[in-house]
Amino acid sequence: MLPEILVVLAASGGTAVVTAAGTDAWIGTRTTVARLLGRDGQREEAVLQRLDQTATDLARASEEDVQEVLERVRVAQSLSWETRFTDLLQDLPEPERGEAAEELRALVEHVRQHGSGALAGAGGLAAGRDVIIKATRGGVATGVVNGDVRVDPPKPGAAQD
Repeated sequence: MLPEILVVLAASGGTAVVTAAGTDAWIGTRTTVARLLGRDGQREEAVLQRLDQTATDLARASEEDVQEVLERVRVAQSLSWETRFTDLLQDLPEPERGEAAEELRALVEHVRQHGSGALAGAGGLAAGRDVIIKATRGGVATGVVNGDVRVDPPKPGAAQD
C-alpha cells in the first residue's frame, strides 16, 4: 500500500494530464508522462498513443458543448491516469519510487505554472469556467478561496463566446 502522500500525488498527476491537454503545457506534459510511464523505453510509444487519445477524447467532448459530457470525460480520464501513476509508484522499488515521485511532482508543478486551466488538490474544487454556488429552499451556500487564484486571459485567435 502506498503512503497517502503518494496516493494524493498520483491523483494530482491524473488531474494534471487532463488539465494540460489542449494547453501550452501539453507538449512538455506528454513527453514527461511518456518517459515516466514508459520507463523501460519499450512502452513509451504506447503511452504516447494513450495520451493522444486522451487529448482527442477531451477535445471531442469540449466540442459537444454539453458541460456534463465534458466533465464525465475529464473525470474518467483523470482517474485512468491516476491509476497508471498509482500502479507505477506501487511497482517500483523504493529508490526508484522516490525518483518517480519527484518527476511526478515536477510534472504537476509544470502544469500548475504553464497550463491554462484549473488544478485543485485533494478535497478541492477546480473549475476552468464559471462556478455558481446557489442555495435553494432556505438552504445555505458558501464558498471559500484558500490560497492564490489565477485567472488566465483568453488566448488570441478564434472568437470567444
